[in-house]
Amino acid sequence: MLSLQPNPQICTAIEHRRMMRLGYHQRDRILEPHDHGILNGSVQLLAYQVGGSSSRPLPNWILMRVDEIYDLRLLDRTFPGGRPTSSGNHIKWDKLFIRVKPADDHSLAGPQHKARPKPLP
Repeated sequence: MLSLQPNPQICTAIEHRRMMRLGYHQRDRILEPHDHGILNGSVQLLAYQVGGSSSRPLPNWILMRVDEIYDLRLLDRTFPGGRPTSSGNHIKWDKLFIRVKPADDHSLAGPQHKARPKPLP
């Protein structure tokens, strides 16, 4: 029986907005991980593929079954955060483990990147 648990490496990558390199369907892929959860009874990853090999033009969204991913590595490169979708909709996950914060969320920024306070009226 397949485990329906989150993958710790994927969760770390999403939490820290770290890009990933992995193998999937005999292709080396470089991507930004966005959502990780259970969909249609299997653990999956929704990512924005920005490099590597693909049968479709890049960059592009890709939904992957985690049990078919191999050679998963977190890269030192980070990405700004969530990207808007063309439809504005998200996948309706059976269970969502983690979703990347939006690109404009400054809560993960270090002290040198603090949002400026709003001026008083």
